[in-house]
Amino acid sequence: MFDTLSDRLAATFKNLRGKGKLTDADIDATAREIRIALLEADVALPVVKEFIAAVKERASGAEVRGGLNPAQQVIKIVNEELVKILGGETRELRMAKRPPTVIMLAGLQGAGKTTLAGKLAKWLKETKHQTPMLVAADLQRPNAVTQLQVVGERAGVPVFAPEPGNGVGDPVEVARQAMDEARTKQYSVVIVDTAGRLGVDEVLMKQAADIRDAVTPDEILFVVDAMIGQDAVNTAQAFLDGVGFDGVVLSKLDGDARGGAALSIAQVTGRQVMFASNGEKLEDFDVFHPDRMASRILGMGDVMSLIEKAEQSFDAEEAAKTAAKLQKKGGKDFTLDDFLAQMQSVRKMGPLTKIFGMLPGAAQFKDQLENFDEREIDRIEAVIHSMTPAERSDPNIINGSRRLRIANGSGTEVATVSGLVERFFEARKMMSAMASGKGMPGMPGMPGMPGMGGGKKAKQQAKKGKAKRGSGNPAKRAGGGQPAQPQPGQLPAAFGGGAAGGDFELPDALKNMLDGKDGK
Repeated sequence: MFDTLSDRLAATFKNLRGKGKLTDADIDATAREIRIALLEADVALPVVKEFIAAVKERASGAEVRGGLNPAQQVIKIVNEELVKILGGETRELRMAKRPPTVIMLAGLQGAGKTTLAGKLAKWLKETKHQTPMLVAADLQRPNAVTQLQVVGERAGVPVFAPEPGNGVGDPVEVARQAMDEARTKQYSVVIVDTAGRLGVDEVLMKQAADIRDAVTPDEILFVVDAMIGQDAVNTAQAFLDGVGFDGVVLSKLDGDARGGAALSIAQVTGRQVMFASNGEKLEDFDVFHPDRMASRILGMGDVMSLIEKAEQSFDAEEAAKTAAKLQKKGGKDFTLDDFLAQMQSVRKMGPLTKIFGMLPGAAQFKDQLENFDEREIDRIEAVIHSMTPAERSDPNIINGSRRLRIANGSGTEVATVSGLVERFFEARKMMSAMASGKGMPGMPGMPGMPGMGGGKKAKQQAKKGKAKRGSGNPAKRAGGGQPAQPQPGQLPAAFGGGAAGGDFELPDALKNMLDGKDGK
């Protein structure tokens, strides 16, 4: 959603790099480019004006003038101001002191309230260990009650639906009965799905206000389609005046709209975005973190979200066993079964393109990420499943005839099987070296990672190597033939640091995967 905005901002900041000092003309030009980028992203005009004024004021001040790197200072300012307009700090749900906690969903028809009710219930059940109940109070839209029942079944959450809907029944009375049901059966959270309309009208506002008065919700969440742009702000303001709400949920963040609603709504209404829905599956639901969203927009990745997803997907005990296998015998105990299990755990985190997109610097590989075929992982799984237990345990025994049989069994080619086996050995070697604290093979300046052991021995080996070898290039020989070592606090050149000062780059193996190469 924020690709266009990210690209424009990246181009703007690129023009600032290499400048030792920023003039007033530089600051004006940068502010103008940022203004155009925000307006193109469909951000509300009052928000753009306020944002640009704050950036210009701070960029003209001492914090940039006196900074060692003016470009980085400007990026820092833009990041902080983005966090501010996105709502500042992450806001948690308010839970009632005496259950049940009542959460009412409001918004226009088509915003995704019903699906979001299921997502929120599943998240509360699995993450917060609550016992939620869904309430079908949308009795206007055809089959809305049936849809909520289906969503509730998929989420493993009960649905209170005494009326069939399709224009039959009183939603206010249903909401009242739901409260009695929740207290009787001791549900800790009640999520009320209300009716929407194609536009803001008095009937919609009156019904929503009546339901609000009947259940006295602890939280009223306004669900807004992130793809409707400027009109999202107008609708939000109308709901704020007519019914009132405490927080915002952005749905359809996986769309290709320009994202202006996300950047405008918190600033205009004074209510924070609390959750973001970014897909059709019930798992595609996240707490909205303004600082992380700002980091993504500026192309700096979202490592914290990546870590949280990994913690949810990986079993700590299994991960420890895998690490132990990689540390012993040069990693020879690590089998294709272990490799398959690790790959399946990674897939639980979500689509690989989304996971790679959270890495810092991934924006420069945007085209490869968009064109990456997730079915490639299915083919790898098919190849491994077509092997015998003995072959998975020791891939060295996979000769020509075995490769042909595996290829036929998995519906692939012999070259695909050969490529997978070769990549497995390379990956095992690299992971074993890292797990043993020997650094990454073939990466100069990384004889051992601090605090991981093996560093002293690796340094001694590196020292011996320096004494024996010399470069055949006279220029390199005159300069010692050694790669530039990173300065304190600087990443090695292989990771984008060092004297080159380049940007972050993905490993070659990952680049080959994204480019569709077989790694041979």
